[in-house]
Amino acid sequence: MLIRDASAADAGALSGLIRELGYEVSAAEAADRLAEQRAMGLGTLVAEEDGVVIGCVSWSLMRVLHRPGPVGRVSMMVVTADRRGRGVGKALVRAVEEKCAALGCVLVEVTSNLRREAAHRFYEALGYERTSARFAKTPAL
Repeated sequence: MLIRDASAADAGALSGLIRELGYEVSAAEAADRLAEQRAMGLGTLVAEEDGVVIGCVSWSLMRVLHRPGPVGRVSMMVVTADRRGRGVGKALVRAVEEKCAALGCVLVEVTSNLRREAAHRFYEALGYERTSARFAKTPAL
């Protein structure tokens, strides 16, 4: 298995993975968002096996006032249904942790929808703890 930075050529695979999470996104939209992420210094990694993308993880860095160093954040991670339970997700998360450590992060956090209880168990098995609540609101335009 190869873990690498996502590229525009991965847009179709990323679109399919994102749909597995229940979000509708076309390949063109995925390509545009990937380009926007790169321009903002955000990252997406993919797991590839035999030339096929089987998982992805999106991550970012935040500089916050209340911590002595940057905080890394995993905002989305998904592995194809037929490859789950085989270490792909663990490898993706570890790759983000390594990138964050190299960038001086003092903490890596994960955001995960409340309904994704299996994902919560997965992250807890990797040593992540529930530490806070996150609140969201769509801004009025």
